[in-house]
Amino acid sequence: MIEIEQELLNQQLTYCGVDEAGAGPLCGDVVAAAVILNPNDPVEGLNDSKKLTEKRREVLFDEVCERAIAYSIARATVEEIDQINILNARMLAMSRAVEGLFVEPQHVLVDGNRLPELSVPATAVIKGDSLVASIGAASILAKVARDREMIKMDALYPGYGFAKHKGYGTKMHKEALMRLGPCAIHRRSFAPVKLAMALTSSGEQETE
Repeated sequence: MIEIEQELLNQQLTYCGVDEAGAGPLCGDVVAAAVILNPNDPVEGLNDSKKLTEKRREVLFDEVCERAIAYSIARATVEEIDQINILNARMLAMSRAVEGLFVEPQHVLVDGNRLPELSVPATAVIKGDSLVASIGAASILAKVARDREMIKMDALYPGYGFAKHKGYGTKMHKEALMRLGPCAIHRRSFAPVKLAMALTSSGEQETE
């Protein structure tokens, strides 16, 4: 347990952990979560969602939702990402997640080195998803919620492989992007999508 978390517990302050998922992909919303865990009912095995298997994340997602004092999942849309850039969209999604909690926290612990705009005191914690249980819980909720959405998007926009790569810029995804052109959920401000748009508009898009 890190020092700031111990101080909050010693002062008996209600605090939440916040993290987001989906900063890197070429498509889809960026999703954030805020979680207030019950100190008297700890969830075992919480960690940075990227260090857990998909199966383990799914199990922990349900456990956190069942046992947390409060949780909230929010987002910034593809349109907002393109309008205000991905960094600001990440901050916006995290702010919305905190605002969505039905229990107002007295302090917020945020993964990373930047803080979103919040109405309560907050601390940025580098590698917080590995160091603070509530941030790890938030990272799992955000990651699983976003992955589930991308699986749904795979059915709506077949051919891109969203269910496999979840929107990240894999070779498979970039090849499909060049072949099919961008779909409605692609981030127009991201370089590979811009390139695919340019090729499509110039008539140089590859065909199947």
